[in-house]
Amino acid sequence: EAQAHKLQADLTQLKYQLQPHFFFNALNNIYSLIAFDPKKAQESVHSLSKLMRHFMQNIDQKQISLAEEVDFLQQYISLMQLRLTDKTTVRIDFPKQLPPLTIAPLLFISLVENAFKHGVSATEATELSFSLRVEGNKVLFRSENTIIPKQESLYSSGIGIENLRKRLTLLYPKKHQYNIEEKDGKYIAQLSIEN
Repeated sequence: EAQAHKLQADLTQLKYQLQPHFFFNALNNIYSLIAFDPKKAQESVHSLSKLMRHFMQNIDQKQISLAEEVDFLQQYISLMQLRLTDKTTVRIDFPKQLPPLTIAPLLFISLVENAFKHGVSATEATELSFSLRVEGNKVLFRSENTIIPKQESLYSSGIGIENLRKRLTLLYPKKHQYNIEEKDGKYIAQLSIEN
């Protein structure tokens, strides 16, 4: 029982760590928009408020519907696309109809954030790709981005992926696979979760 309480406390701490991390990244994106496109910055603030509502409503939920999680991802991707130039292509392959599965909230967002953070260049053509499939009771998420030359980012803390790894270990012990690889100039992250 003591171990169960400790696991729950660890999970709660990880969830609350994720929220400011996400908020910080989104604000940095809006900040970069203000100077060259105030109207888009305004739209971004509105979109961010919707995303924060999702956070507030679901941060304490153990499970939400997969459809809600996918909707959240689509809103986040739309927010991030506001600041992209035509040098970046974003491909999304999410099912139109999803089975009535539930999932722990906010598991895929770190992979999406990372792709935008490390796979977008102001000068080079880049491509981001996100897909989700359901096979029986297994959810498979894939994120892919062009590898651009390393540059030190003021805003890259590494919190998101480390947080994801810990949450997966606590929430889906022996029921998840998380793999990353670099192949043909792409960084590929794949996460599968069994319900």
